Amino acid sequence: MSTNRSAVERAGTALLPGQFERIAKALSDPRRFGLLEAIASRQGCPCQRLTRDFPISKATISHHVRELVLAGLVVPEREGQFVRYQVRMPVLRAYTAELLRRLKPTCGP
Repeated sequence: MSTNRSAVERAGTALLPGQFERIAKALSDPRRFGLLEAIASRQGCPCQRLTRDFPISKATISHHVRELVLAGLVVPEREGQFVRYQVRMPVLRAYTAELLRRLKPTCGP
């Protein structure tokens, strides 16, 4: 079994083709990274709380959260008329495992 495969298996999920790049792009924006941190720190976060905690418009928050959803890092969960966001930890673990695999030196000590 290869090192990459075992790391992905330990992560509990495999990234879809192109997902590594989508996640990297999503996390390159400081606002998106901040939103992801806020969602993860609360183990789920209502959209209303995000609009209260971040000094940006609802439309801007919606855009950035949508990018996190499209990258597969966050999943929306409807609770009546409200939306709560959860971080998809297996995807985040698979991304970090793949990042470490790609950065691993291939030659020399």
